[in-house]
Amino acid sequence: MMTVTKIEPLSKTRYKVYLDGQFAFTLYKGELSRYHIAEESVIEDDIYDSLRLIVIKRAKLRAMHLLSDMGRTESQLRTKLKQGGYAEDAVEAAIRYVESFGYINDMEYARSFIDSRKDRKSKKELYAALLQKGVPAEIVEQVFEEADYGEKDSRRAIEALMRKRSYNPETADVKEKQKMMGYLMRKGFSYQDVRNVLQVCE
Repeated sequence: MMTVTKIEPLSKTRYKVYLDGQFAFTLYKGELSRYHIAEESVIEDDIYDSLRLIVIKRAKLRAMHLLSDMGRTESQLRTKLKQGGYAEDAVEAAIRYVESFGYINDMEYARSFIDSRKDRKSKKELYAALLQKGVPAEIVEQVFEEADYGEKDSRRAIEALMRKRSYNPETADVKEKQKMMGYLMRKGFSYQDVRNVLQVCE
C-alpha cells in the first residue's frame, strides 16, 4: 500500500501523482475519480500495478507518435517524454520498446544527419550539433570514421557556402576575401582548407 502525498496539475486534464513523497505517474482527471485517488488516500498494490501498466502503455504510444513526427536521438526522445510528465520507469520502458523495433538508433541517426548536411557544414559544426542532440561522442567519432569525412567534403561545403553568400572570388577585393575567410573559419573549417579553396577559386 502507498499513500498519495501530493497531486499536482500538469494541465487542465492531467495531474502528477506523488506516492510516499515520490513522483509516480501522471493521470487524467477521469482516472483520479475512477480509482478514487485524492491526497492522503491509500492506493492498494493491485491498483498501483494497473495504473503503472496504463501509464507505460501510454508512454510507448507517445514515443511512437513523437518518432512518426521526426527522427530523434534517444536523448531527445527521453527529454520529450519527461517533459510530457512521464516518470522514469515509464520513459525507460518506452525507450526500450521503440529500440526493440529499431525505431531509435543513434548510430543511424548520426549517419543520416552527417550525410544530409556534410555538403554545407564543417566537421566541427556537425560534431557539435550531434553532441547537442545527445548522441554520445564515441558514436559520432565512429560514424565520422566510417563516413571517411575528409578534405573533399570540406571543400564541397566551403564552395556551397560561398555560393550561398554570392561570393565571387574573381571580383572580391581583399576586404571581402578576409571577411569570407573569417566567416568560414567561424563555421569550423580549418585555416588550411579555407585557404586552399579560396586560392583555387582565385
